Amino acid sequence: MNKVKTPRSDSYQDYLIESLKDPEDAAAYIEAILEAEDPELQLLSSALQDAVDARVKMNQMSSSVKHYHNRLNKLLTESGGAEIYSLVEFLDLLGFRVAVTVKEC
Repeated sequence: MNKVKTPRSDSYQDYLIESLKDPEDAAAYIEAILEAEDPELQLLSSALQDAVDARVKMNQMSSSVKHYHNRLNKLLTESGGAEIYSLVEFLDLLGFRVAVTVKEC
């Protein structure tokens, strides 16, 4: 009997990074994380890392982006993003919401 090699599927992480190359998809992804009802505090840091990874794959990562990502990642690691989620919740109570959109160049 011949062995048939089945093609391996890409991992979900690879698929996610590939899809986040589209700025609209990346913005919607981050916005969805911010809108989560009961967010896992480390999820925001992970989502931002995914967006950065997509930019790296596209060779669109400036040194200033790297610098700010490192600073923000440190802050999120220390606090878990609690301040950001508190702001989002407070704005919700005031009848507002945070929106992440693609910057017009």
